[in-house]
Amino acid sequence: MNLSNLTPAAGSVKTRKRIGRGSGSGMGGTSTRGHKGAKSRSGYSRKVGFEGGQMPIQRRLPKFGFKNINRVEFKAINLETLQVIADSNNLTKIGLNELREAGYISKSAMVKILGKGTLTAKLDVEANAFSKSAEEAIVAAGGSVVKI
Repeated sequence: MNLSNLTPAAGSVKTRKRIGRGSGSGMGGTSTRGHKGAKSRSGYSRKVGFEGGQMPIQRRLPKFGFKNINRVEFKAINLETLQVIADSNNLTKIGLNELREAGYISKSAMVKILGKGTLTAKLDVEANAFSKSAEEAIVAAGGSVVKI
């Protein structure tokens, strides 16, 4: 064996199609593109969503609903979550900073305290909004509510 008789493994190298090189090649004439029409031309690219002239689906379906530009999105935090934070960190005051440090909210989140679960700790809670049941539960446990 020497460099002059090295060859690639059988079947590993395919010869490329030589399109448009005469009818004897079997790929002359229309160059494997069929007959005429836009798809046979150079520069053809189908438009996104084009359905052959049929009315496309994004135009057949009606618009629906509306987006309220004044909507305020709150991150919901339950009383049981406040109890877990208070127990694990021995806190008496829970505000946005404490919730952020505990990993429950992001930097710019608006927080609403909801009334799911029970609260036994006496907490001073600071948030953007409170449900009525959460507010009552916090006050009943001896804590206070501060709306930001």
